[in-house]
Amino acid sequence: MEEQRAERSITLRLGHEELIIQRRYEALSIFNDVLIALWFLVGSILFLYPAQEHLAIWMFIIGSFQFLVRPAIRLARHLHLQRIPDRHGDG
Repeated sequence: MEEQRAERSITLRLGHEELIIQRRYEALSIFNDVLIALWFLVGSILFLYPAQEHLAIWMFIIGSFQFLVRPAIRLARHLHLQRIPDRHGDG
């Protein structure tokens, strides 16, 4: 059970510190949601300046694309492929 839980987490070493990411798909989904919010917030602010309207439109396009990424992350969480160990212990 401990081995299975270890497989689901990602550990990044940063000097003398470790960042442990558990439930990686959920963390990725949260990170994606934060990016979506930032794209739309920055895009909304840029619409206040007519000279930046073109950039604001691109922010909304990027944010909209990331809305497509959300269900892909959820689907990947449910359809995670895992390597099947060899019956003979070779690999």
